Order: sequence, then C-alpha cells, then structure tokens
Amino acid sequence: MRTPRMALVPLALTGALILAACGSETDDGAAADSGSEKHVSAPLVTTYDGGLLVLDGSTLDVVEDIPLDGFNRVNPAGTDEHVLVSTADGFRVLDAAAGELTDVTFAADTPGHVVRHADRAVLFADGTGEITVFDPHDLEGGELPETETHQTPEAHHGVAVQLEDGHLLTTLGNPDTRVGARVVDADGTEVARAESCPGVHGEATAEGEVVVLGCEDGILKYADGEFTKIASPTPYGRIGNQAGSDHSPIVLGDYKSDPDAEREQPTRVSLIDTRTDALQLVDLPASYTFRSLGRGPDGEALVLGTDGKLHVIDPESARIELSVDVIAEPWTEPLDWQQPRPTLFVRDHTAYVSDPAAKEIHAVDLTSWEVTATGELDVTPNELSGTVHAH
Repeated sequence: MRTPRMALVPLALTGALILAACGSETDDGAAADSGSEKHVSAPLVTTYDGGLLVLDGSTLDVVEDIPLDGFNRVNPAGTDEHVLVSTADGFRVLDAAAGELTDVTFAADTPGHVVRHADRAVLFADGTGEITVFDPHDLEGGELPETETHQTPEAHHGVAVQLEDGHLLTTLGNPDTRVGARVVDADGTEVARAESCPGVHGEATAEGEVVVLGCEDGILKYADGEFTKIASPTPYGRIGNQAGSDHSPIVLGDYKSDPDAEREQPTRVSLIDTRTDALQLVDLPASYTFRSLGRGPDGEALVLGTDGKLHVIDPESARIELSVDVIAEPWTEPLDWQQPRPTLFVRDHTAYVSDPAAKEIHAVDLTSWEVTATGELDVTPNELSGTVHAH
C-alpha cells in the first residue's frame, strides 16, 4: 500500500522561555547554582546508569557527577559550552563548561536525532514528528531561545536538516514504515521529494553541502535541488549510520547485509562518493557498531573495531592506512542497543574512545596517532559526546 504523502507546515515562532527559576531545585533534587564560575576546558560528557559525568577534555579528569535517572542520550548542541541531553521530557540543556544541568528544556515526545548545520540546531521528536530549529548560540543567554517549529502529520523515527539556503530536508514516514525524504522552502512549499529509500535512517553532510540519508538498499543523496538514489551492491545492504566531513566529498557509512540477523556483527563499511555516486565496500579485520564511526580533521574515515583498534581509512583509496591500539581487550557488541559498548567521539584533532569494561576513556591524537591521555572512572560509561562548535 502506498504511504500517504506527508505535509510539513511551519508553526508560529515561539518566544524565549525559561522553564524554571534560576537557583531552584533540579529534578534530581540537587541545587542549581546559577552563579557558578566553573569553566571546564573542552568538556566531554558520558552517560552512565544513573547520571552524567562531565570531564575535562584535556586531562580527562571528572569535573562533575550529575545524577539523572533513566536512559539518557547526549549530543553536541553546537556551541563550545552546551550539550543536549535527551530525557523522558525532551532535550534538556547541559551547560557542560559550567558542569551544570540546567532546567532549560526543549519539550519533545520521544526526543530523537539532533543535527547541527548552517548555524542551526535541528531537533526531531519521534513521538509527534515535530521539528524544532534554533540558533544554538542563543543558548548562551541561559534561557530557551526563540525557535521555529514545523510539524509532520505522521510521527516517525526521523531526522531533519536545515540547509544554508533556508530549505528544510526531512525524512518521510509513519510509525510503521519509513520511505524517503522531502525538502521544503522557507514558506513550507515542497521543492523535492523521493520515496525510494526504505527504512530511511541517519544523515550526514559531505563537502559542498551534499546530504545523504541511509536506506535498507543503499543511500539517498540530495544535491543541487534533486534527490538521487545510490543502490547497494547487495540486494539487502542497509546503511543506517553515516559520518560526513566538510573536507571530503566521500561519506563513511556502516553496512549490514543480513536482514534476518538478530544483531549483525558487520565487518564491512561503505564509502559513498557524492561526486560520482559510487558506493564502495571496505573489509575490516574486526566488526564494529553504530557508535564506531567518525571522521578525522582532514576527512579520514575512522572506525573503532571490536579488536580494540581505531582503524584509519583513506576515503579516496579505500585502504586502511593505519590501525591504532586503543582498548586492551577485544569486545563484543551487546544485543540491547542501549547497553554500554566502546564508543568513538571525534572533535578537532582528537578522538575519544570509551572502554566500559575497564571504566576508562582514552584520548587519541589524530596527528601523532598515539594515545595521549586516559581517564579512570568509578562508573561504567555508556554514551560519549561533548561540545562541538557549529558552523
């Protein structure tokens, strides 16, 4: 049956709002110190069962331990200070530089993907299909910034990207199926649509503002106002997670080819050349997970393997140029995607790698390709992220 077409209509701008008075008690009962002068250098944030840890990005010392119940996810907000924490109520603002979880929250039913592009942060609420767009630099005022919101008539696990020209790209789907994507202009008028991407998931932007979305049978590319489908080399070739770079026209993606696997342990990654629409597979010496992909400062494709190594792939030659020993012991991906597993987070010239089994976080210099610091934790780290300045 054909999936109904999805309309995307802009809602009114919302005014600035702070959800709770400064200095009040936070949800977990800890007093919020609005006058804090603490400044964490290049903060990292890792979740654990029961809270968040804020670490100094240089020393990897724990600066703040913030209790927070539930399974929480963390994403860069787009400034040097802030991280967005996906909680049961929405996207909550963490002032990571101050080591303080604020009460400022972007309300959302089942908060999902956060995308930073074109000086905008875009939040997608899976439970309602509501899209929230704002300038992340406005978070510096300590209040909820002015936002532009859009509504899709059918909720789904989706993602949206604000482009430089003001157009908005968003996925198409409903709770049962996802089929593709569309683009609307600033007035909400549809300018492009494609329904040839079953199971659409994830996004990445390559050099020249080329956007790619993953499909169960390849990639959907948006460039120069048009969608192009790039097919997988196998009948089922799911690319659900991608990593792009402004310094490379080639996008790194995962690659799964067994539709019946309970939890496939993939040993190939995909490289999608957005200039030629060529999709190439690269064999790895180990498997990896959806938290294993990253890009280096010069566009290097980085994959954290279950062999404990950070594999460095030249995207142009599709060759593994280097494998850096980071985690001492091999590891296995858990069946439950919410359970801890080693995670890769890349910022500037440093790759950060968590090791849940050892309760450690490592920093790898992406120039010398050496482990330069290791932080020891008292808890088991799960998700790993940090501040990243949006452009």
